[in-house]
Amino acid sequence: MSRISVFNSPLLLGFDRLEQMFDTVSKASADGYPPYNIEQTGQNRLRISLAVAGFARQDLTISIEDRQLIVRGRHGEEAEGRMFLHRGIAARQFQRRFVLAEGIEVQKAHTENGLLHIDLVRPEPEVSTRTIEIDAGP
Repeated sequence: MSRISVFNSPLLLGFDRLEQMFDTVSKASADGYPPYNIEQTGQNRLRISLAVAGFARQDLTISIEDRQLIVRGRHGEEAEGRMFLHRGIAARQFQRRFVLAEGIEVQKAHTENGLLHIDLVRPEPEVSTRTIEIDAGP
């Protein structure tokens, strides 16, 4: 079955990349682990907070690949001799992706009380005007 795209209008030039980003987001949003919040902390500032209880700082990695913020968590080696009667705290690895708009920058990241906070900043866009010269032709 073919999918109908909202970006196939001849008036929307160069938006095919945006459609690819929507596809990426729809695939990534299927998994709900770990839970996260996104909050606006200022006029041009955002914070992503992920619940990473049980993960040490060295078990977490944050990278940016192709305008995607990728947070990965992998537990280190389990201590030998531990026997769980009940295991309700998830010990699985995860990968969470966030698509970043053009110009969004990661300012810093830190852990606090079982949460990983990633602070983002959006620089003020520069307003520019340009006049295009019209040639007389051949």
